[in-house]
Amino acid sequence: MTGPDPTERILVVSLSNVGDAVMTTPVLEALHQRYPAAVIDIVGDRRSSGLFEFCPYRGHIFHKDKRGGVRGLLRLIRDLRRTRYELIVDLRTDGLAYLLCARRRLTKWGARPPRGPHAIERLFATVGPLFGSQPIPATRLWLDDGLEAVAARMLQPLPAGPRLALGPGAKWPPKTWPPARFVEMVEAVRDLFAGVVILGGPGDTQSAERVAAGLRLPCVNLCGRTSLLEDCAVLTRCAVFVGNDSGAGHMAAALETATLTVFGPTDPLRFHPWGARAAWVVAPGGELAALTGGAVAERLREQFFRPCVASG
Repeated sequence: MTGPDPTERILVVSLSNVGDAVMTTPVLEALHQRYPAAVIDIVGDRRSSGLFEFCPYRGHIFHKDKRGGVRGLLRLIRDLRRTRYELIVDLRTDGLAYLLCARRRLTKWGARPPRGPHAIERLFATVGPLFGSQPIPATRLWLDDGLEAVAARMLQPLPAGPRLALGPGAKWPPKTWPPARFVEMVEAVRDLFAGVVILGGPGDTQSAERVAAGLRLPCVNLCGRTSLLEDCAVLTRCAVFVGNDSGAGHMAAALETATLTVFGPTDPLRFHPWGARAAWVVAPGGELAALTGGAVAERLREQFFRPCVASG
């Protein structure tokens, strides 16, 4: 099967929310593996597309301005039509690909049936004609040395030893585990960690402050003080991340940090972080208030701190 000339450009229309943007990275990785010399431009949300800043094979990042209305969309189309793409992969299914110049287009409208229920499997079905039954790559994020140095400075107040990262926020209130439950969980695993890091965006500060106020372990509350990529660099220095069904869990999994997600009304089979070190707990009846800190602590111990049994 023929594909783009390796000197040409590919366009991927990504998704907006942070977790969704992370879940598009297997498509990016698969395209790069197939066409290693091609440059991949990306259309994304202004905030979440920052995750692609250090992707080594990406070209230009175009921002889709939701608040710009029709005028904003027309500006985006005008800018994108300046390039003739060999391939456009539209993961949004909003028809944008058909308004642009391209030799070939792949969209969710013509996608093959997904391999399973997960959102990544559904997204990867869009490029199914290129990859068939090829294994789906892991999610991935990219950092640079400057970010690593920033993260090291941010975590200086904590003592040496394993760190537990927490993500107590979420965009949708029913997905938010109560702050008091986070405190209960940390108290039950105090013996495993030297300190706690709290991450989140500006809208999560109230929950983060309530969690921080109840902790007895040393704590650094970075909520609302960091960029997405700074959060990523911090996560690489943590042993485990525990949080709600939100973007931070997907970022942690993409960075190969052990990840435990608490699920309430959303479906873990569709939205759990994608990776070998990702686990989850489902609240009874989908009500997060009914999920105890002890139950999550027990799952954390089972999944990530189970003693190895010697064979022989």
